[in-house]
Order: sequence, then C-alpha cells, then structure tokens
Amino acid sequence: MGSRDTHEPRTVAEFWASALGWRVVEEEDQIVSIAPSDASWPTIDVIQVPEGKTVKNRLHLDLRADGSTAQEEVDRLLSFGARRADVGQGADVTWTVLADPEGNEFCVLLRSVQDMLSELSG
Repeated sequence: MGSRDTHEPRTVAEFWASALGWRVVEEEDQIVSIAPSDASWPTIDVIQVPEGKTVKNRLHLDLRADGSTAQEEVDRLLSFGARRADVGQGADVTWTVLADPEGNEFCVLLRSVQDMLSELSG
C-alpha cells in the first residue's frame, strides 16, 4: 500500500483513479483509498495533511501511453485536471512533465512498453 499527502484528498484521489483507470474503494475522515477494480494491485491512500507541497515530490510516477499515443495520453490526463509543468526539462526530451491538481509532478513517456519490446526483439 502506498500513500500520497494532500490538502484535498478526494480531488487528488479522483484524479489518480481516473488517470490509472482505478476506483475509490474506501473513504474515511481525511483518507481516500483507490485501487484497481479487480484488486490486482495494492491500494493507494490519499491522506489530508495541513501543509502544502514545498519541495520536489518524494514519489515520482512515470506513465506510459500503452494502447495510445503519448499525446493522446497527455490530452486525456489534462482533461482530468492535470496541467503542464516545467521542472527544467529541455525541449528535446522524450517525455512530457505534468502535475496533478495539487502540483505533484509526473511524466508521460513517449515510448510504450510495446515499442521497447519491439526494439529489444528486433
């Protein structure tokens, strides 16, 4: 089980549930838990904390656009409330940096798992 600290647990939990194709599985006072519908992975608890994000994330997620293009995945995540983020990446990088509704950065990678496997087997 992992956790993510936030001011608005429901907002952040709903964003990550949508981004990952998961669902909210439990909600208590200041904690919202999300997990895959088939319970095949551990849950993530999104926990309310009083302080805001002030430094680099302690956990950084990289998402791959398996089954779609990276741009389609970026557009999908933007529609859920993500926003583009500048962490000093250059113009020639092969990923897109986004932030969730509370500013926690994550990346969408250009290459999918299928692309990487094709390169390895080819």
